[in-house]
Amino acid sequence: MMPAANIQVSETPLVLYALRRADDALILGHRLSEWCGHAPMMEEDMALSNIALDLIGQARELYTYAAKTEGKDNDEDKLAYLRDVRQYRNLLLVEQPNGDFAQTLVRQFFYSAFADLYWRAMMTSRDTTLAAIAAKSEKESAYHLRHASEWIIRLGDGTDESRQRTQSAIDHLWAFTGEMFAVDDGERAMIHAGIAVDPGTLRGRWMTTLSDVVGEATLTLPQNDWMQQGGRSGRHGEHLGHLLSELQSMQRTFPGQTW
Repeated sequence: MMPAANIQVSETPLVLYALRRADDALILGHRLSEWCGHAPMMEEDMALSNIALDLIGQARELYTYAAKTEGKDNDEDKLAYLRDVRQYRNLLLVEQPNGDFAQTLVRQFFYSAFADLYWRAMMTSRDTTLAAIAAKSEKESAYHLRHASEWIIRLGDGTDESRQRTQSAIDHLWAFTGEMFAVDDGERAMIHAGIAVDPGTLRGRWMTTLSDVVGEATLTLPQNDWMQQGGRSGRHGEHLGHLLSELQSMQRTFPGQTW
């Protein structure tokens, strides 16, 4: 049996927009699933698994919409499993390795603080499908943010070691947060059409959320303004390739198989 070949996707602005958000959810969901059976306590094992399932559910809806919008023979499974690493458009933040528990929670906190604002704003999109996906996703992201925030406070205001590990994670991951607020020309046109949300308008409230939680955790946010870029245009680090080799292995080896 020949391994499955990469598919090609017609990346119109709307298809690309949906793929970017779907890829964010899929890759972060997969990262969280890697904790299954390894979290520091059973309750947290279940919590991270449930958040992963929420994110993968969001990815499914967005991939399905992207495939329908493209109008070819692609579907959610092909978009998830049969694209090359350079075809993925996720944020660099979500592909970063889990590291220790503190790094996983800081990554989740940075992303969820943005996603909660983003999905709430997208509920007013003129695209009725995206608005419906947003209405469902916002309920989930509100819980994801609350969960991560509580852990940041617990770790930061805990032992010397937990505080040091959490501060180190904040310092390390901070440079990956700026990409959440970047837009290109295609996305800018959809913002003007009322389909997409301008992420720049969310940054102030995002910073307020971060400052409040990090301050209560007796931690500090970096002052460095230099940010990593590239994920949205398909330029990724080595970590995503390793992740996809695991994520796609079954579909690549046994293409078209069903349960």
